[in-house]
Amino acid sequence: MGLSLSVWLCSRAKGKPSSFTPLAVPTSSRLAVTVNTSPVAPGDSRSHWSSVHRSHHFLLSACKQEVTRTPVEQSSDGVRAQRGVTSGLHVWEVLWNPNHRGSHAVMGISMQGCPMQASGYNVLIGGESQSWGWELKTNQLWHAGQIVGLYPAKRKRCHSGASEDLESSTSSPSTVADTPLPIPERILLVLDVDAGTLGFIVDGSFFGVAFKDLPHGGELFPAVSSVRGGARIRLRYMNGATRDPPPLMALCGLSIRQSLGQQRQNQTDNLPLPRLLQHYLLSKH
Repeated sequence: MGLSLSVWLCSRAKGKPSSFTPLAVPTSSRLAVTVNTSPVAPGDSRSHWSSVHRSHHFLLSACKQEVTRTPVEQSSDGVRAQRGVTSGLHVWEVLWNPNHRGSHAVMGISMQGCPMQASGYNVLIGGESQSWGWELKTNQLWHAGQIVGLYPAKRKRCHSGASEDLESSTSSPSTVADTPLPIPERILLVLDVDAGTLGFIVDGSFFGVAFKDLPHGGELFPAVSSVRGGARIRLRYMNGATRDPPPLMALCGLSIRQSLGQQRQNQTDNLPLPRLLQHYLLSKH
């Protein structure tokens, strides 16, 4: 059966790759399984913005999953999630219309003591030592009030066909993008507390680690900050994983779905597999 399945998969083309694919870096099996597993229920409290830890210029929706910044001048405003995490790998979805971002549109993570409002127009998340932020318009990474690099990093094509970072480990990171990468509405925030890293996925492409050496021992919260009136930002917790390796069944299912491609995820009933396995693959999509 394994041979016939391989032949069936290889005889069909995969889905069309994303325009962000050249910027993607390999993901761990732990992350790959997590982002390809069915999301938790939308009402999960980890999908809620905090009603307390937010600027009073951010209005909270009744479901607590969306905030809207009121039109106010000379103010930088932030909000963080209601629940933080202290261990494990976690993925959140953030929906933020590019037309409603303006300048200083930042998403990332914060600790307990990160301020959620400041005078003037500034980067708030990443503006001090207890937060780490990605400014979406400029692609700049911010921490402790400093620009620490660009994300995704500039990459070049190697002779072998693989890609590598343009900046060497001994050179200082570039802080101004020649042409900033336009980031679409949907972004996945990937926080690995165990590894102490933060990264992002855009249109199915993981851009790699944005920040490393994040602190251990305290809660870390997804957070955003904005200076644009009318900006609406939606949060949803997708899934998480412990530090244990993924089950073999989950890895096999992931391999099959990746071979099918995005356009044929609902065609598992045509695979030469027992009905129970077909149902498993479909339920995980």
